This record gives sequence, C-alpha cells and structure tokens, in this order.
Amino acid sequence: MRRPSFFKKTESSGEELERAEVVEFALDTTAESCNEVAIDDPPDGGYGWVVCGAVSVINGFTWGVAASYGVYLSYYLTSNTFPTGTPLDYAFIGGLIFGCAMLFSPLWTVLTRDLGRRPVMAFGSLLMSAGFIAASFATRPWHLYLSQGAAAGTGIGAIFIPSVQVVPQWFLRRRSLAGGLASAGSGFGGLAFALATDALIRRVSLAWALRVTGLVCLAANLAATMLIRDRNAAIKPPQLGFATHLLRRYDCLLLLAWAFTNVLGYIVILYSVSSHAVEVAGLTQKQAGVLTAVLNLGTGLGRPAAGLLSDRFGRVPVAAGITLGCSVSVFAVWVPATGFGVLVFFALVSGAILGVYWMCVGPLCAEVAGLKEVPSFLSLQWLTVVLPTTFSEVIALYLRKPAMGRWSYLHAQLFAGIAYLVAAAFLFELWRVKRAEKLDDGRTMGRAGEWMYRYRP
Repeated sequence: MRRPSFFKKTESSGEELERAEVVEFALDTTAESCNEVAIDDPPDGGYGWVVCGAVSVINGFTWGVAASYGVYLSYYLTSNTFPTGTPLDYAFIGGLIFGCAMLFSPLWTVLTRDLGRRPVMAFGSLLMSAGFIAASFATRPWHLYLSQGAAAGTGIGAIFIPSVQVVPQWFLRRRSLAGGLASAGSGFGGLAFALATDALIRRVSLAWALRVTGLVCLAANLAATMLIRDRNAAIKPPQLGFATHLLRRYDCLLLLAWAFTNVLGYIVILYSVSSHAVEVAGLTQKQAGVLTAVLNLGTGLGRPAAGLLSDRFGRVPVAAGITLGCSVSVFAVWVPATGFGVLVFFALVSGAILGVYWMCVGPLCAEVAGLKEVPSFLSLQWLTVVLPTTFSEVIALYLRKPAMGRWSYLHAQLFAGIAYLVAAAFLFELWRVKRAEKLDDGRTMGRAGEWMYRYRP
C-alpha cells in the first residue's frame, strides 16, 4: 500500500531528505504499534477471570506442593527414615522438583503448539500424581530422586508451563494484578499442604502423606485444566522452544540474568527456613511446619498486592524494588533471628515478596518482548532457572557449618541475600534501559510530528 507523501516534489536538500527518512521511520513505527494494539487487545476480564482462577488452582496444586517440600526436608533431616541418606541427597530431591519442571520447557512449549494445551497438561497431572504415589513406596534415597524429585517435577512442568502462558493474553491494564492473583494460588496451596503434610506425617505416616498428596493433586489439576482457554487464534504466538533471536537483545538478557540470580536466593529461603528453625533456633518439628505454612500464607497475600502496585507504578520498577526488599529482609531479619516470633515475622514478610519472580515473570516478558513472544520468552526463562532451582539448596546445605552452632546457616543466608541483591541490580539496569528507550521514542515521534506539520503539502 502506497503511503501518502508529506512533502512537495521539489529538489530536496540533504537535510530535507534526512527529515523525510525520519518521518518514514516514524510512520512505520506508528503502523507497527497500531497493529500490535489490535493484536494485543485483550478483554481485560470476562472469561479471563475464570482462566485466572483456574491457573491459581494449578499453581496451588503444583508449586504449592513443591513449596511444602520444606516440611519433607526437615523431616528427612531429623528422622532416620532412610539410613543411607545424607543432607545433600534430600536437598537435591527438592532441587530436582524445580529443575525437572523447568528443564523440559522447550518440549512442553512445542507440544502445546502442536498437540494442544489440554493433552499436555493432562499428561503432566498424571505424571505428577504418579511421582508422589511412587515415592510412598521408596526404601532408598535414589528412589526419591526418581519419584518425588524427577517424575513429580517433570509433571509439574508439563502442567505449569502451558498454563502460565495464558493469563497475559486476557489482560492489559490489569495484567500484573491478574498475574498476582494467579500466582497467589501457590501461596495458599503451600499453606494448606504445609499444614496438611505435617499433620499427615505425624498422625498417619510419611507414605500416606505422599499418597494423599498425589491423589488430591490429580483431581484438582485435571479439573482446572478443563477450564483453561487461550486466545492463540487472535494473537498467533510463534511458541518457539528456543527463541535465539531474543538472546540478541540486551533487555531480554537482563531479564534472564535477573531470573537466574533471583531464583538462587528464592530456593534457599523456601527450603531452609524450616531446617534452620529446628537446628539453630531449637524449635520443634511442628513449629517448623508452622513457619513453612506462614511463609506460604505471606505468598498468597503478598502477590496480588504486588500486582496492584505493578499496574499502578510500573512492572519493572516495582519488581526491582521487591527484589531489593528480599535482600534486605534476609540481612535485617533472618540472619539475627533466633526466636519463634521473629522467625514467624520473617516468614510472613519474606513470603509476601520472595517469590517475586514467579509473580512477575509473565507480565515482565510481555512488557519487554511483546505479547506475541511471551510463550517463546518464557521457554527461555524456564531454561535459565534450571541450574539455580536444581542446585541452590544443595549449595546452601554445603555452606551450612554445624560446627559454628548459632551461626551454622550464616553462609547460606549470606548467599541468599547477595543473590537477591545482584538480581535487583539487573532489574534496575533494565528499568534504566526501558526509560531511555521511551525518552528516545518520545523525542523521535515529537520531531516527526513537527516535521509532518511544517512540511505538509
């Protein structure tokens, strides 16, 4: 289609030709922006709230269960259920849940594109349930590696990865709020499973705690899967398993660097609070379970609030501020904490903010790369966090020094706090980059508008 000219046909000087090129560039950019608005025009509600609720349920019965592994970890470390097991064995099992969930993200992304969302998620529901039920028959630590770690984690990934792509498609102005509500399910699910798991282990047995978890999760995840509906027909996302073109963008690399360092700190706090409470603060196993529950309660309450703030003040700066807050909470509260009351306070405050990555990653991917690229960019995000989710708690337990007594967890705490501090630096740099881009775009469009007016026919 021929674009109308804003210039009279004259002998143009070099300056006028340069101005004409800028106007052409501005018009192309405006046209692309208009097309993007047309493509990205989500209903900002309607059935989107049903999808948001379904994803919240899925988060509760996947990541909520994974978050409650801190109860299992504390039990494994203080009991003699598996005589040949070591602390590193049990830490690695928890890491495998997250690591395997993320490792196969390109496969789930491509299969979702080729086979559809529901078959992939249904398969994940069955695999996750089978992993927990198989773990109930384990007699050696390596049995848990394969069942509670690898199988359950891979199933979680097959459920979660196709579902998390959907919520940003239904919202624009309320995108972060919707993301916060959807991810809050992991907090409330973690709260319920932490309390239930601790009670089941003490009153029934470890084996039945694992079996009940598997059966309940199967029913809930299959029901929620049937309610999820995407808008791929309107948006037409490429859904690439490994989008190498995004790796050539500085802003995308900054977001990936934030993901890697953020999750390093997240896993340490999530899994170590309970064992720290028992070994350092001298709390009972029941009190340690309460701490895990309170931490998840903070997650459920904090994520929607963070979503509201993000929609109001900007997704990148709010995520950067929350990430910095995670670092401050570790140094200011967790390191000096020894009593139950202080640890409950830390669990509540930290729980509200420590999972900033899981709450913000979808909206931030849309903000940085565009809505069409969300599934492809999320696939890169999940690959980026494979290593930190798998080995972060292993590193933390390696850094634990029982001979130091009161300060036995100090090195692990410093590791978590510094990881969050570095992650915040990456996001503040991303904020600077995005602000500079907006200023440049504003100046370019301003000059183009002025020249369009001065040189109109």
